[in-house]
Amino acid sequence: MSQDSVPGLLSRASELLEEQFAALPAFEPTFKADPAAMAQVLADVARRMGDNYPYFHPLYAGQMMKPPHPVARAAYALAMNINPNNHARDGGRASSEMEIEAVQATARIFGWEQFLGHLTSSGTLANLEALWVAGQLAQGSKQGSKAARRIVGSGQAHYTHQRISAVLKLDYAPIAADRRGRMSLEALEAELRKGNVGTVVATMGTTAMGAVDPLDEIVALRERYGFRIHVDAAYGGYFRLIPEALDEPARRAYAAIDQADSIVVDPHKHGLQPFGCGCVLFRDPAVGRFYQHDSPYTYFTSKQLHLGEISLECSRSGAAAVALWATQQLLPLVPKGEFARGLEHSRAAAVELDRRLRHDRTGRFQPLADGGPELDIVVWKVNGKTAEESSELAQKIFDACAVRDLHLALAQLPQSWFQPAADVKAENGATDGAELVTCLRSVLIKPEHEAWLDQIWERLAAGCAEVMGEHAE
Repeated sequence: MSQDSVPGLLSRASELLEEQFAALPAFEPTFKADPAAMAQVLADVARRMGDNYPYFHPLYAGQMMKPPHPVARAAYALAMNINPNNHARDGGRASSEMEIEAVQATARIFGWEQFLGHLTSSGTLANLEALWVAGQLAQGSKQGSKAARRIVGSGQAHYTHQRISAVLKLDYAPIAADRRGRMSLEALEAELRKGNVGTVVATMGTTAMGAVDPLDEIVALRERYGFRIHVDAAYGGYFRLIPEALDEPARRAYAAIDQADSIVVDPHKHGLQPFGCGCVLFRDPAVGRFYQHDSPYTYFTSKQLHLGEISLECSRSGAAAVALWATQQLLPLVPKGEFARGLEHSRAAAVELDRRLRHDRTGRFQPLADGGPELDIVVWKVNGKTAEESSELAQKIFDACAVRDLHLALAQLPQSWFQPAADVKAENGATDGAELVTCLRSVLIKPEHEAWLDQIWERLAAGCAEVMGEHAE
């Protein structure tokens, strides 16, 4: 294998790392590496790992799965020679510095230079920290500790927010979504008039359909009602780098993201990182006071603020920080850069798939009635006489496509979102999202999806032809 391949590059880097510690006296490790035994175990691992969907391939267009960049994988593996713990500088001096730099680069996407932030083991933990800080702040509010701590978020927000709120003993209320899956401003203001909302969670890229809540208008409501804004941009945060590729409502929302009080973004989604790597950012660095703690076993060799003093987690992977730092060195987080162009390809793939669904002459599909995708997630209903029949057809097409190596996903959304608003009102007297229908869903998270869209479409059409008795176009 060429020394310029990833394994060759990693081997040379590992030798360089070993040289950094060459002055230490040699020792015999207790657990020795038996090459023959390791080869057998690794062969077993490879065979077992074959029992997976091909998440790395462009024909996997189902869930939010994206392969880490080769430099992220290599840097992670290299760091595991040290296995640093970024709880404190003593546990990971170099990796702690790399985390600080990587988080600074991430915060600059959102226009923040002064902030408090760190990496987490997941987006769930990052969101938990943001809501925990919101709850701590609300305890001293004039509205009263319990009432002012109430959290609200879109009905299409990730379910983790309601679960986290329950863990934190905070009241949580879902806000109705509009027909594009975005938080309804009318429903939000009705909740705000009650006078006891402490934090509004705005989602930039919902899990089901990539919807972007109207953050700019939520910021305007904050001027009147006085609440914190937490932005869950776990999926969609990096799209701030390509505003010109977004529709106007999403563009306005992303332009306002610097006005949030806290932001979460997941580098292990669009950021080309291994699982798990989340990031939480606070606009006001003073919230660090809530993390202060005294411990008889805290590391004492550094007088600087260490990452364990601004994180609810203790042990945290230093290798994750090293991988993120390395990726950002190779692919800087700047508009018009190579990383941003990857997002543009994903966005273009979603727009084109939605266009093909809307112009399909067979009448098999029903995309969202009020508009196409806001980011790179596409959802569409299969036409049937009833919601139940449509749901059954979606499941069968999902299975038929999988046989053809095209892996999609399924989502349940209100049936009314796929009908013209006038028809819904005529039937029900009002927009009624109570009846759910199982839809097909495609997350075009890989930049390669744009080039593979013809193959994706051919396999989708063939799967439909098998299930619905139609000929593929």
